[in-house]
Amino acid sequence: MDLPALLDALDAQAPMAQRHLWLIELLRWVRGEAQDPQASVARVRLLLDTVQTRPEWLARWHDWWRVFTGSVDATPLLADYGFAPRTAFLSEFGHRLRRKILPGTPETTDLAELFGLLLPSRFDVRWLKALDSATLQRLHALLIAPPDALPTAAPALAAAGNAASSPAGFWQTALMDALVFCVSQVSATGFASEIRVRMSAEAQVSRPFHELPSSFEVMRQAVQQHGPHSAQALKAATLLRAQLDACRHAAYTVYSHLETHGVSVGIVFRLRQLRERIVRVKQLLDCLQSSQPERATVALLADLAQMSQDNRSIRALIASSSHLTAAKVAERSAESGEYYITRDAAEYRQMLGKAAGGGAVLGLTTWVKFSLYALGLSAFWAGFAAGLNYAFFFVVIQLLHLTVATKQPAVTAPAMVAKLRDIRQPGAVRRFVDEVANLFRSQIAAIAGNVGLVIPVVLLLSLALRFVTGAPMIDADQARHVLHDLHLLGPTLLFAALTGVLLFASSIVAGWVENWFVFHKLDSAVRHNPRFTRLLGPSRAARWASFLRQNISGLAANISLGFMLGLVPAFAAFFGLGLDVRHVTLSAGQVAAATASLGLGVLREPGFWWAVAGVLVVGPINLAVSFYLAFQLALRAQNISEVNRVRIRASIRHRIRRAPLSFLWPPRHLPEDEAEDAPLDPDGPASAIDADAQRSHG
Repeated sequence: MDLPALLDALDAQAPMAQRHLWLIELLRWVRGEAQDPQASVARVRLLLDTVQTRPEWLARWHDWWRVFTGSVDATPLLADYGFAPRTAFLSEFGHRLRRKILPGTPETTDLAELFGLLLPSRFDVRWLKALDSATLQRLHALLIAPPDALPTAAPALAAAGNAASSPAGFWQTALMDALVFCVSQVSATGFASEIRVRMSAEAQVSRPFHELPSSFEVMRQAVQQHGPHSAQALKAATLLRAQLDACRHAAYTVYSHLETHGVSVGIVFRLRQLRERIVRVKQLLDCLQSSQPERATVALLADLAQMSQDNRSIRALIASSSHLTAAKVAERSAESGEYYITRDAAEYRQMLGKAAGGGAVLGLTTWVKFSLYALGLSAFWAGFAAGLNYAFFFVVIQLLHLTVATKQPAVTAPAMVAKLRDIRQPGAVRRFVDEVANLFRSQIAAIAGNVGLVIPVVLLLSLALRFVTGAPMIDADQARHVLHDLHLLGPTLLFAALTGVLLFASSIVAGWVENWFVFHKLDSAVRHNPRFTRLLGPSRAARWASFLRQNISGLAANISLGFMLGLVPAFAAFFGLGLDVRHVTLSAGQVAAATASLGLGVLREPGFWWAVAGVLVVGPINLAVSFYLAFQLALRAQNISEVNRVRIRASIRHRIRRAPLSFLWPPRHLPEDEAEDAPLDPDGPASAIDADAQRSHG
């Protein structure tokens, strides 16, 4: 629709939906091609030039504007737009999901609901920010400010009520009401028990949230009695801003508690909401008292339009609210990962022994896996039984202090990145490259130990079963099926990558469970709770508490990994995806069982060697995928910049050229090298919690 036709369609007495649709069309015309913000600004100027020559249209417009301001409620837009209704993560998740699925309607008196239809694109943010002060002042004087002489009001105006008769009064009232609601929400969040009890002792003594309502009341009274631009109101607003800063600093101390006692997504979400509420209060004060209210108002509208786009993203909500949890998960994994990294020849040999023991236990796992086929279970229960088998033997390996090679990367990657926590210190890069070499050697030792013993254990078990029962571990048909499934040119590579994802997922589960365990102080509860001490006795309860605190992460990782390896193929089969898992040690055991069933003649068959090649590839893919995912998570958790990541990769390549054997065997001595010893750029805080706290603080 062209501009003259659009202006002629203005009707103050039209139904509400039609009035709002007209405004949506006008803003769509301003948006134009939505490519150049200056083109939209030019359209705004063209609109003003056109309507200035049509005084009869301006009279109709002011009638329309009075009806509009008298029929819509702007307070929800100013006070609550962009915030979760109940300051809770799940509430906001559901709200965003509904906004994605359900369409909006222009037939509403809530300006917050209408706002998404008026400014629906990111381009709206750009052209609003591009509006210059002269155009804004002209826009306000011509369309927003009440005219000197008004025509007789239309009948619809009478229904609008007294509030509609003064657009300026409507805006000031909406701003003050929004300030009341925002300040009340800030106070309520500060008084919430989960926030209040986690503040520092100094913050609790200073009681900034107690004084906030009275500071706001002083400002409100000054505005009512002397006007928003009076000296009294400006002074009261300055004191209110200072009180808001004190509240923000007090809330900032909660992050220190989270650093020590575990992270909660709900608490982090509430802290983010608190910080954004304080920012909103200051924006509203600018709109109320600024010497350039037009500029402050359009800046607020642009921020609301940006928030409208950002708040549609469910992924962004999960990422922002779980960032600190991911950091804590990486930190917990780093503590566990130190156990799996060898740094000298003695530890290297010790890792070989632990991995060999783990391979022997996984040989038993392979036997039980094939034995379960005889039960003839349905797909789900077969997957559940397989998962229970894996989980049981993984836990046995943990309790015997043995090692499963493919479980290492997901916990060792965070341990490596933890070396970059003090990125400003000289030698940070060298220590990190040392850790990369240590990890690579550890993986070689672990895989060699696992595979080196699982094969003879499975062969011995198969021979023993043939001697006792007259039949090997699996029959010839099953053996052929195993070799076919592990063929290098089949889907083995894809399934190995999927297994790497599951290995990484198990480390996330482990870190989350340990964080949850620490956050809820369950070790202290087991140690001191009267029910436990009566049931177990004080000394046994203390031992149980210590055992759980030390092993909860490993138990969670092993049990979750076992059931994922068993159940993911079953669920994938239900949806017809045909996915399976390929674990290097278990796959090696299966090939050994097939060899024992088919005899030495199988060594002359190409299918056997293709399966062997598949097993040789499965291990590196398991390790590479799980390590890469864990490494990326840890880099983000430690806020390592892209520039520093490039320098890290260059240092690793330099070490490979200078001392390649250090990645295979513990070296006795590495010469100092300035290329690896230079400190990284001090480009930011060393942890995600520090980064988030700085955003709250700044």
